[in-house]
Amino acid sequence: MILEVAVIVLFLFWAGTLAMFLAYIRGQRQVAAQQAQGDALRDQRIKDLAKRVDDYQNGTVRMGEAIHELRAVLAPLPDKLAQLEQRDPSSLSFAQAARLVGMGASVDELTQACGLTQAEAELMSKLHRGG
Repeated sequence: MILEVAVIVLFLFWAGTLAMFLAYIRGQRQVAAQQAQGDALRDQRIKDLAKRVDDYQNGTVRMGEAIHELRAVLAPLPDKLAQLEQRDPSSLSFAQAARLVGMGASVDELTQACGLTQAEAELMSKLHRGG
């Protein structure tokens, strides 16, 4: 009789242990599924951020190229302006034309007042107004 009770008690312990083990396994599966879902969200966010960084880098490269092109266009302008100022000393100086542009003179006013060509007046206006 004691042996039968001991077997029953051992069976109950084994059944309880098995039930706890199965519950633990189910819990671990749920934790693993939640972790996998969280990992997938994190990975997607990392991909999105990497794409944004790439877009910013590409934009920065394009901006640098545009600045380089602008420098190449603007670099010869001071020399050209100096040549224009020295070209015709009898006409009104380009320095005075620059002052007129600073006071708001239009391209037509520069051509009339200073005797500049249309292209020279446009150049002066762009140089001294910034656009």
